[in-house]
Formats: sequence, structure tokens, C-alpha cells
Amino acid sequence: MTLLPILILAAGTFAFRFGGVLLRDRLTFSDRVKELLSTSAVVLLFALVATSALAKGQDFAGWALPAGVLVAGVLAWRKAPFVVVVVAAALTTALLRLAGLA
Repeated sequence: MTLLPILILAAGTFAFRFGGVLLRDRLTFSDRVKELLSTSAVVLLFALVATSALAKGQDFAGWALPAGVLVAGVLAWRKAPFVVVVVAAALTTALLRLAGLA
């Protein structure tokens, strides 16, 4: 029963990606549209991060997780190595949870 939806999603993903390769040279966008697409990608990524950092299921995730994400964001913005970003975010979240700020 679940195999059919998986196959449909796989076919749709393949068609979407393959369509981009086929249409790359046929479609041209104005500079304004390119700027809007770039901005929309950033907004979508920010919304995904905010949702993941602030919500756990239907409830608020607590203060430790958003603080860890904030630390990771600042370190990534400062171009810290990826391992440092991940370890610092995990340590921040773990220490705040240990302190009782779940």
C-alpha cells in the first residue's frame, strides 16, 4: 500500500530534476526574477530553520534548542568550520537542557 505513493514521489522528483536539465538552455529569466528566486530560497530556508528550532511536534521546543540553533547560525555566519558549528550547537543545547532550560 505504501509502495505506490513512494514510487509516485520518486517519479515526480526524477521528472522535476530531469526537467531542469532539459529546460536549462531554453528558459531565460530577467535579473529581477533571478533576484526574487534567490530571495525566496533564503526565506524558505529561514522558515524551515525557524520551524525546526521552535517547534517540537505541536508544542514549543523550549529555549535550549533555539539557543543552540542561534549559536550555530552565528558561528556559520562567522565562517567557522562545520565541525565546530555542530559541536558548539550541540554543547549549547545540552548544557542549557542540563541547567533545566528544556
